[in-house]
Parts: sequence; C-alpha cells; structure tokens
Amino acid sequence: MSAGWFRRRLLPGGPLPSPRPPGPRASPVPYRRPRFLRGSGSGPGATEASRRRDVRPVRSPARGRVLPWNAGYAEIINAEKSEFNEDQASCGQLSIQRSEFGAEEDQEWLTLCPEEFLTGHYWALFDGHGGPAAAIVAANTLHSCLRRQLEAVVEGLVATQPPMNLSGRCICPSDPQFVEEKGIRAEDVVIGALESAFQECDEVIRRELEASGQVGGCTALVAVSLQGKLYVANAGDSRAILVRRNEVRPLSSEFTPETERQRIQQLAFVYPELLAGEFTRLEFPRRLKGDDLGQKVLFRDHYMSGWSYKHVEKSDLKYPLIHGQGRQARLLGTLAVSRGLGDHRLRVLDTNIQVKPFLLSVPQVTVLDLDQLEPQEEDVVVMATDGLWDVLSNEQVARMVQHFLPGNREDSHRFSELAQMLIHSTQGTEDGPMGERQVSYDDVSVFVIPLYSRCQGGSGH
Repeated sequence: MSAGWFRRRLLPGGPLPSPRPPGPRASPVPYRRPRFLRGSGSGPGATEASRRRDVRPVRSPARGRVLPWNAGYAEIINAEKSEFNEDQASCGQLSIQRSEFGAEEDQEWLTLCPEEFLTGHYWALFDGHGGPAAAIVAANTLHSCLRRQLEAVVEGLVATQPPMNLSGRCICPSDPQFVEEKGIRAEDVVIGALESAFQECDEVIRRELEASGQVGGCTALVAVSLQGKLYVANAGDSRAILVRRNEVRPLSSEFTPETERQRIQQLAFVYPELLAGEFTRLEFPRRLKGDDLGQKVLFRDHYMSGWSYKHVEKSDLKYPLIHGQGRQARLLGTLAVSRGLGDHRLRVLDTNIQVKPFLLSVPQVTVLDLDQLEPQEEDVVVMATDGLWDVLSNEQVARMVQHFLPGNREDSHRFSELAQMLIHSTQGTEDGPMGERQVSYDDVSVFVIPLYSRCQGGSGH
C-alpha cells in the first residue's frame, strides 16, 4: 500500500470519511453455532454433564452427518469467560466456475457440465474476541470470498504455467519466459487468491459490524484442498500440524506481538503518530521505572534481532508498544494477536489510539503437496484454536493421535472421537499425556482431517 493511502485511511488527523446518511441501524449479527452441528448432541457423558454446572459438554456433528474427507470435529465453550462460544467453524466443498462465460445460456450450459468446474474442499476455524460477531461473519463469508477470488484466476490455475495475461492477448512474445524466470506456479496463484480473500472478508466484516453497531475481531485458520495440494492459511494464533506415524510437522506459525515485534516496531518508527505520544516503540526486558532514568539498560529497536544498551531517557518510561512475555504479551496493552480479521473500531482503553493499523489481515500460507506425500491411513492434519495449544504441545497431540488411530480403524466416526478426546485432555478431567492435570478455560475447536480419505474419494457436504 502507498504511504498516502495509509495516511488517508488509518492515521489520526487524516480526512474523515463522508458521513453516512441517516437511516435505521442494521440488525445485530445473530449468534449461531456451525451449521454442521445442527441435530448434534454432545460427546459421551453429555447427559451427566448437562446436570453439572462445573462440567462443559463437548459437541460434535451428529453421527449421520459426514464432513469433507470424513473429517472429525469437536468443540467446547469457555468456562464462563463469556456468555457465548466465540469460536466458529465452517467446512464444505468449493466448486470453482470458469469466469469466461457471460451469456445466461452459457451459464446454464456450464452448470450441466461438471468438468468445467474446479473442485476442492475447505475447512476453517475462527477464534473471536470482543464478542462472536466477527467470527460469525467470517464463517459465513470467507469461503465465498475465496471462491470469487479463485474464479477470477481459474484459467491461470488450470494452465500448465500461469499465463502473463488472462485476456488471451499476447503483448510480448517473451511473456512465458518472464513468468518462468520468476518461478511463478499455479500454487502461487492459489496463495494470492487466499491472501486476497482474507482482505475481502476483512472489509465485509468492517461493513457488517459498522452497520449493526457491533465490535470485535477474530483469528482465521483455513485449510483448502485443490489440485492435489493442501493450502493452510493462518492469520492469528490458531495452529495446524501434520501428524504421521513417525512424524509431526507444523503447518502454520502463530502471529503474536512477540513473533512480529520487528514489523510492529518498524510501523511505529515510520508512522510515530500512531502512538500519539503515549507509547514507546522500544523493547526493554521489563517495564522501566523512574529510578532507571540515566541508567544504561538493555533494549532493542525495529532493526535489531539482538540486544544493545542505551541510557534511559524520560520518553523510555512510556508504556511499551509490546508488553508482557509469552502468551501474556499484548499489543498496545490490548490484543494478544498481531494478525486477524475485524477490530476496525478497537481503541486502546481511554484513548483514541487505533489498534487496527498494527493488525494485519494477511495470512501466511503453507503448501503441502499431497501427491508427493503419499498419505497413509493414519496421516491426519489437526487444526485447532489456541485453547488446545495453550495446554498441549505439538508432540503431545501427535502422541495421542498415533496412539488412538491404529486401534480404532474400523470406527467410521473415529476422527470426531479423536477430536473429542483431544478436547477432553484439556479439561483436567483426567491426567494429561505427561502425567499432570491440565485445564484450558478458553473456547476450544478442533478439526481432524484424514489425508488418506482424499485418496479414497471421501467427501461430504
């Protein structure tokens, strides 16, 4: 984005948006749970759990409902941290239509010819904060944004090599050579579509929440299967891992104020007015006090991966741009994540300082080539919101998967049962995998996606 655009849209003192014409406020975004949970009960012990206020029931799809690739799903609401479950989930089939037909009769013909569709599958988790509204809008919207973005470039996806120009005109005979030299492949076009879909969905959330007078944001973790590859796109602190018989492989990275410290500090360096004189962009090992004035202490700035020393000045005593350690780290003392959707109206408490300029809605995308992987029967991808990873490591989850699946090969619902087991292991009802009692008080949502089902033609809607 250009500096001018950034200043106009996000910096204090820029031109104010045109006033909206007076009119009735839109209805609030209605609360709901994922559609594929309709008609479902909770996991084992649900009746007993419903009678006990101290037990939170685990919900999974009804046994007759099949998710794409026979994937499993389970969720649990937080321990009265909020009234609603702020996590949301969605999944389904993506049917991508070629966009070159314009006449109505061509569209009808196209509908009758399934070979003119590029088909994939989609799973997504959204972890809301500040209310469930943003996560609900994202769950309702992101797959449609992605389909539109893919349809706009579908000719580039099905070509042996993405063409320089989708209009069919060859402006320069050397165009294919330029594309080849850049190393541009079809998967790069899918990655671009995912990045654009996240941006489009973020704008939809802004409009919907502004119209309804609601606030909030969410993280987003998405897996998309297309043309023999699995794309995992993450913006936030949810996580996806690949678990095989003798391997566990991260498929995403968490985006927190600590992991993106240098990007956030650099933005404050380029646009210091974002901090309104209330924060220091510099990082110190602890919050400085008046007694530190004049002392030479450790610090680091946006250009530093290491540390150095500086004499403490009065401006260094301001509240730090990033404060806290680990999962307690906060951006502007407010947010625990540095990427996500929504939060357009979020301000630092008792100030007019906006958080959104520091919050990216662009995902990081990891590509898993399923054809090269040659999945085996017990190979799965585990996607979960941070409530699971707060108390379980990748290795602990992998051990549970590797222990559970070989003994339950004949159970067609084993992947949802595995998702339930992973959630139960975070509730302190039994000893955890390492022998200690573990409790997550957050919302927890888990998809278990079997990769072997894709090879066997497994699908659901």
